[in-house]
Amino acid sequence: MNMSLTKKSLLAGALALCVCATSAFAGGKTLKVGDTLPDFSTFQLEGKLPADFKGKVILLDFWASWCGPCKESFPVMEDLHKKYGEKGFVILAVNVDETSEAMKDFLKEHKASFTIVHDKSKKLVGTANISSMPTSFMLDKEGKIAAVHKGFHGKDTIKQYEAEIEKLLSTEVAKK
Repeated sequence: MNMSLTKKSLLAGALALCVCATSAFAGGKTLKVGDTLPDFSTFQLEGKLPADFKGKVILLDFWASWCGPCKESFPVMEDLHKKYGEKGFVILAVNVDETSEAMKDFLKEHKASFTIVHDKSKKLVGTANISSMPTSFMLDKEGKIAAVHKGFHGKDTIKQYEAEIEKLLSTEVAKK
């Protein structure tokens, strides 16, 4: 068999596996800009959530250990966390691996000081209707989705994240 054809077949098979794996998470309604996410504490996430998200700009990132772009995004999120964390920016990275061991193995090589939880039951990922990895939601200080990012596209995504974070951090919360 032609070596090029073999590589193409392997690549097609890997792509099909990724599509099947991520489509298995989908289930809820597709979240869009302006929607409010439900209370994170209701999803039985494994790991410690921050005590209070109120008034914070949040990057909610869904990722998996087998996701190539997720490996690229982790150092970027770490940099964003260090740059904006003390200004009211929080990252909540939600792992969707089947086992927490796969997540822990990934984190041995990709150190992170931001909050990471495991969605073993797939309740949050199902509610968010995640169809590709990574998928992230930028939430404003009122907990509403300000932007949705599917995939990680290097410098383009970094520029988008920084612009959104800076804009959202500078926005005052409406008094009720």
